[in-house]
Amino acid sequence: MNANNNAFKNVRRKPGLQIWTINKMQMDPVPPQAFGNFFEGDCYIVLYNKGSRQSADIHYWVGRTSSQDEQGAAAIYVTQLDEYLGGSPVQYREVQGYESPRFRSYFKNGLIYKKGGVASGFNHVETNAYNVLRLLHVKGRKDVTATEVEVSWSSFNKGDIFLLDIGKAIVQWNGPQSNRREKLKAVLLAQDIRDRERGGRAQIGVVEGGDERSSPELMKVLTTVLGPKPSQLKEATSDDVPDSAQKNSVRLYHVYDNSGNLVIQEVAKQPLTQDLLKTSDCFILDNKGSSVMVWKGKKASKEERQGAMNRALSYIKAKKYPASTTVEVMAEGAESAIFKHLFKSWTDKDQTQGLGTTHNVGKIAKVDNGKFDVMELHARPELAAQYRMVDDASGDVKVWRIENLEPAEVDPKSYGQFYGGDCYLVLYSYKRAGQQQYILYIWQGRHATSDEIAASAFQAVSIDQKYNGAPVQVRVVMGKEPRHFLAIFKGKLIIFEGGTGRPGVVNPAKDARLFQVRGTNELNTKATEVVARAASLSSNDVFLLKTDNISYLWYGKGCNGDEREMGKVISDVLSRHEKRVVMEGQEPAEFWIALGGKGSYASDRRFEREEPLHSPRLFECSNQTGRFKITEVDDFAQCDLDEDDVMLLDTWEELFLWIGNSSYEYETKEALNSARDYLRTHPAGRDPDTPIIFVKQGYEPPTFTGWFNAWDPHKWSVKSMKNSHYNNMQSVDLIISEARNNIQTQSGMSSSSASSLSSSGAGKFLDPELLVNKTPDELPDGVDPTRKEDYLSDQDFENLLGSTRADFQRLPKWRQNDLKKKAGIF
Repeated sequence: MNANNNAFKNVRRKPGLQIWTINKMQMDPVPPQAFGNFFEGDCYIVLYNKGSRQSADIHYWVGRTSSQDEQGAAAIYVTQLDEYLGGSPVQYREVQGYESPRFRSYFKNGLIYKKGGVASGFNHVETNAYNVLRLLHVKGRKDVTATEVEVSWSSFNKGDIFLLDIGKAIVQWNGPQSNRREKLKAVLLAQDIRDRERGGRAQIGVVEGGDERSSPELMKVLTTVLGPKPSQLKEATSDDVPDSAQKNSVRLYHVYDNSGNLVIQEVAKQPLTQDLLKTSDCFILDNKGSSVMVWKGKKASKEERQGAMNRALSYIKAKKYPASTTVEVMAEGAESAIFKHLFKSWTDKDQTQGLGTTHNVGKIAKVDNGKFDVMELHARPELAAQYRMVDDASGDVKVWRIENLEPAEVDPKSYGQFYGGDCYLVLYSYKRAGQQQYILYIWQGRHATSDEIAASAFQAVSIDQKYNGAPVQVRVVMGKEPRHFLAIFKGKLIIFEGGTGRPGVVNPAKDARLFQVRGTNELNTKATEVVARAASLSSNDVFLLKTDNISYLWYGKGCNGDEREMGKVISDVLSRHEKRVVMEGQEPAEFWIALGGKGSYASDRRFEREEPLHSPRLFECSNQTGRFKITEVDDFAQCDLDEDDVMLLDTWEELFLWIGNSSYEYETKEALNSARDYLRTHPAGRDPDTPIIFVKQGYEPPTFTGWFNAWDPHKWSVKSMKNSHYNNMQSVDLIISEARNNIQTQSGMSSSSASSLSSSGAGKFLDPELLVNKTPDELPDGVDPTRKEDYLSDQDFENLLGSTRADFQRLPKWRQNDLKKKAGIF
């Protein structure tokens, strides 16, 4: 099987989705209306073109009952398609029931698993789209799957959703133990089937399990097809997929072939660094057994690159991992976001950043920010998100300090001065689109007592309730202040290592205090107290040394004019004494004496590099199944924010916890603990004090919404429509007749046998002569004179009214009545 232009002649380079199934070892295109439908006996190739520098993702999907030959053919075609597209796509191996979040993200309404396959004579193009009779078992709240099961009540259970699809109608039965989210997802799937496979010409009805009496007409349809409903159905089954992830750490391996033997050589374990990847080799990254990723160096041999997928499968067998383990294969320079997240730092070649140059010193980034255009930030939330700034910090500020476990207002003259022995609450208010917005910062000193830290959290809840839950809550650990927090104090933020700012309390006297000043303007500057020793100095920064008699403003050789100016601003706040400017290398003896003697310090000149870019990641935190779990949402959008749950958004510099209005309190508490664990155990060695920001549904700031494409601020202001409007299905008797015909067609039963199914009470069609131009008194018994058209067969309906039933139903009422008058059945 060789790659050629004929094999890939239908491959488009435009953004979007393309799918092929393997038919007689060839790639056979799947029509768009069948996207999301997968035969269990087949293998598929799914190509998603991104329309960006990272050109595409290629997935090959393995059905549960597919043959080894088909699986092998799919794997070969994926490798050849990768080469055809220049080697840049990321390749994924997907196994039925264990698909990756990225794969599922292409099919927002869910996956449908169909019995059989092309080898059994099934295909994705139906000659009669209405000749359908199937029962779909729908599972999942976020990632929905629908599997074809036996058309029988024995397939039902109390906890899931079932769709009876009979072509012109789809009846949804909701298990009495299913939840609101599952019901909504099932309705969306039913609508998707109607719109894509039936051209919008199918009716949808919903039956609530346990309350079937409220939907007698729809139950006629179900019992006609399935027979009488048994008194007892099976109990609910768990949606949880067993967690196959190993409890070991992330590890990097060099995998190569040595005289026909697979050699697996460990290179390193977490935290990993980018320089471990050598361009001349191929590597396997084992993500704790949950997924296996293969990285192909640009200068690796062709044989190594082409054999990457097979190497990964061999590695999975050698490690005795489940066959369903996710596999990703990527080329150097086209790494996936998740792959980059597993490294302590990552820099793309020729990386550019549109927010100004970032200067890094050790672990602390210093961003040169110019003046913000607040209207620009409000108009472009994506800019606000990247800057981590909701506005230009010109709003109102109110500060409380926790004293005796209660909030005490701080004198505005002391705003910006924070002591390590205290905890503070900072309420910032501003307006966006004419609406009042709030951010509540909870600043916790490094040396505050556990009671004070607990009180700060408790009092934050009280303030939050006072403002009707509107404030966005941000927990700030001393020394990890977010950018906006710095900005609201206008370049005068000072962090004292210990002590307290409480009135009347005298802090322990010190012979000298040393403050490190960082920042270039009033939006990004703060002064942090450090140990008053020579070792604390750095050539890259400005320092203020404060003694009893004099203050020294020390300028390192690597600092610039803007930083020196901000040093002067801070010095005026910290000291009223005489300030003496000292240039690095020209220090007087008194300076070193105050620091306890001259000594070595960080004197390397600052190097400039762009701050590593990390794609944001969204996770769902849910207890809906009875067990708290976190699940990643790939290619996320606003619609993925589940009102029943807590969502975690990781933007690298900050973590957002979005609280859905219907989420449980338990989920909120567990989400906070999980966010901390997430940081602590992150393979990249993340800072455990990364700010965690609480955001309530409906009160999202632009620093949050900016990470979402096309955010709709009114999404949750309109109540969702109830499902009841689906239950007004027209002409149930017609639908039952259609179901009988489909049963007869698919099972081959005789017409008399099929007719016997009507014993549940279904009606019958009448000769048009009994209906046309007849007064109500002249109609047969039981005929509704206002609905004569319901008693016509499909053929008679079209002959009389010149329209199909589906087209007729879409007409305005006056037009329907006009046609009925002309036909003599009004």
